[in-house]
Formats: sequence, structure tokens, C-alpha cells
Amino acid sequence: MSKREQRAKDRASRGERPPAPEPLAVPVADNHSHLDIVAGWTWDGDRSETVPFDHPTVTAELDAAEAVGVDRVVQVGIDVPSSAWAADLAAHDARVLAAVALHPNDAPRLTDLDAALAEIEKLVQRPRVVALGETGMDFFRTDSGGRAQQEESFRAHIALAKTYDKTLMIHDRDAHDDVLRVLSEEGAPDRVVLHCFSGDAEFAASCADRGYYMSFAGNVTFKNAPTLREAAAVCPPELMLIETDAPFMTPMPHRGRQNGPFLVPLTMRFLADYLDRDLDTLCAAVSDNTERVYGSW
Repeated sequence: MSKREQRAKDRASRGERPPAPEPLAVPVADNHSHLDIVAGWTWDGDRSETVPFDHPTVTAELDAAEAVGVDRVVQVGIDVPSSAWAADLAAHDARVLAAVALHPNDAPRLTDLDAALAEIEKLVQRPRVVALGETGMDFFRTDSGGRAQQEESFRAHIALAKTYDKTLMIHDRDAHDDVLRVLSEEGAPDRVVLHCFSGDAEFAASCADRGYYMSFAGNVTFKNAPTLREAAAVCPPELMLIETDAPFMTPMPHRGRQNGPFLVPLTMRFLADYLDRDLDTLCAAVSDNTERVYGSW
């Protein structure tokens, strides 16, 4: 079991499922979710295999989200099996689009990076696969010994995004300058999303200057995240997206419990209040941005 999956399992075991928030009047999309992990731990609490994409629990998660105004979801892969799962789910459920990629923390562990990338290239050509993600750079969990292969993987995903005209969905942790450097050296695709935006206001301004979209997750609601809120204030409304990164990054007041797309309204309302913007107007902008990035569902 990976550390990532262990954290998800820990969240699933902490108390009951959070209650559904008040529905949004203007629907939005969850720009980044891992329903395979969400449903896996909800299903049996100790999974050894991925939950089938057509399992009733997966449908229930999507139904719960739709009931509160989260009517579209981008399901994101982190390796070849989860990317194939994402593509299968998107083909099965009209509420879902898929992103496929090798996670930057997983890429250095692969014994045959080229073979894995070849599988991702096959998957990105499937219907309803709209993005290469999540790829990028992570200097928090990958030490200096694995960073060369991590960067090689990132560059390969950038090339695929440009070849197939897909959105590039970036995981960036403690690597802001290097992410921008690689994008500059390779030439960025037409559409770039910084998933679970983790930079400060200065980095947000740099991303805005480049026309990159910034996707905010539940951690923007945390008391110890003033820097993220400052970044959100800098992000132009036309470049803002919203996500859960479920089952991680559960927004307040449910931090520490398992996240799901149905909790997006908590983050949306928090941002509208913090930014002093009309909630419906902000939701409409985020919805329009999402379809500009990925196309219509």
C-alpha cells in the first residue's frame, strides 16, 4: 500500500461521512478528483484491488455531487492502471471526463519509464480523455536522486499534450521555479492548469501573466493557509478553477475526514466570501472556465 493510499484509508476511518452542504444554485465542476480511491475506501475500507469503475459506490459519489450542484467531474489518473480506470469511467458516465498521466512522485520509481509513457499515449487518444495529468514536479517527496527522471517524465507529458491538443494538468509541490523553467524550455501547451494551487501571490501573478489556470482545493479554507488565500485574491476570475483532489484536502469544517466531489460547495462559498464576490457570479465564471479548459461534457 502506498503512503498516498494509506492517508486515504486513514481519512475514511475517521468518523462518519460529512453531511451534504447546501446546494449551489449555479452548478460547477470538480476539476480534479480521484474517485477510484474515494470509492475504494468507502466500499470496503481495505481494498487490494481498484474498485470497478461501474461499481454502485462510484455512481453514488457522482449522484451525491450532482445533488449539490457539482454536475461534472474530471477523474484524474496517477499511473497506468488508474489512468485506464479514469478513461473507462469517462466512457461510462456522461458526467465525467478523464485525465491520464504518471504522477511525478511515481515516475522516478518506474523501471521502464518509456513503456509507461507509451501506455499513457495510447490512453490519451481514447474518447473523453481531455488532459495529461497529473504530471509535473514534486520536490517534497522526491529527493534529488529521482528528480532527473521526474523532469524527463514531465517533459514527455508536455510533448504529448501539444501533440494531441490536450490540457496539461500540473502537480507542483515545492518546485514552482522549476515548473516554470521546464514549461518555458519546452513551450507550454495552449491550456495549462496548476492543480491544487500551492504557490503564493507572486507565483500566482506569474501564472496569470502566462495565462495558466489556477485550481483551488479545500486547503484554501485551512486556518494555516493565508498564503493560498492571498494567491486566490491575485488569480483573475477568468483563470480560476475549483477542485477537491478527493479524497484529500477536505475543506473546513471537515478537515481530516474523507473528501468527495460533493464537498466542492464548501470551498466555493469560502472563496466567494473571502474574495467578497457574488457566489452565483463566481460559480458561473468557474463553470465557464472549466469548459474553456476541457470542452463541454
